[in-house]
Amino acid sequence: MKLSIENLTAEGAFTGRPIEKEIEWKQGEKELKATVYIRPLGYRTATADVLSAGGKIDGVAGRIAASICDEEGNPVFTVADITGQADPERGELDGNLTVALLIAISEVNSLGKASASQLKMKSGASLSSTELADEQ
Repeated sequence: MKLSIENLTAEGAFTGRPIEKEIEWKQGEKELKATVYIRPLGYRTATADVLSAGGKIDGVAGRIAASICDEEGNPVFTVADITGQADPERGELDGNLTVALLIAISEVNSLGKASASQLKMKSGASLSSTELADEQ
């Protein structure tokens, strides 16, 4: 194949529109639900992965910041929002919400297929062993 925008488009090499997902997580005693939009893994995620490999950013925060967006594909979070550095008084993103977002990102990028080896967490969320290994 000759590398061109047309050929790459025909082969599905561009990520396209964000995918809408419903997430649930527990915040203290409350069960919360939200609609999120997830950008399939692409350039932004690859850039975040390279920066995290070089120690420039937190890998999990980079993955979330690169993937979670609004309906138009604009980022919702910065890495600093997630790690708490943007506003130390507000603090970092809640752990249960972080796990729910990572699960949704995983589902979008593996076309919703659940891994055979998913781990159930106290929050009621689950995270696959592959994701755990990737994030450590």
